Amino acid sequence: MSILRSKYYDYPDGEDAFGKIVATNKYAIAAGLAWSTFDVLTVTKPQGYIPTLGRFAYNTGPLMGMATAFTVTTLAATNIRGKDDKLNYLIGGFAAGGVFGAWKHNHVAGLVTGLFLGIAGVIKKMSIEQGWEFFPDSPTHQYGGVNIAKNDYTLMAERPRNWTTEPEEKQSS
Repeated sequence: MSILRSKYYDYPDGEDAFGKIVATNKYAIAAGLAWSTFDVLTVTKPQGYIPTLGRFAYNTGPLMGMATAFTVTTLAATNIRGKDDKLNYLIGGFAAGGVFGAWKHNHVAGLVTGLFLGIAGVIKKMSIEQGWEFFPDSPTHQYGGVNIAKNDYTLMAERPRNWTTEPEEKQSS
């Protein structure tokens, strides 16, 4: 399996640290690049390439740090405690909040963010344990996007190719 295709729940909690870090950092990089693009174009408007790259690094780096802190802390808590439960995700959320607080130089923001991310982690763990989806899949017929080829946009589905006409009845004379 390609390392870039790894998902967080490919292996049980407490195993495959590198694959889980890659899985969480994919989302952190995507969110960081999206936020950085918005920031550069509308808020900070840096002049030149180096300041622009600096803003991208300033926004994306801490998000990657938060994702890594959550993953590593959850992995460590699972292995140290010997239990795979919701408390590990709460601890991981507080670790990610600590990185956020350090980034913003505000311990209260870090504590509140840690509480928010910890609760979100607990809800996600509950969804995995109970079999419901935290973020449901997008509808089948989405317009635009990467996987548009799998959608059927016709008004009526095409008839199967193995159909035949009804045989004609013979008329008796």
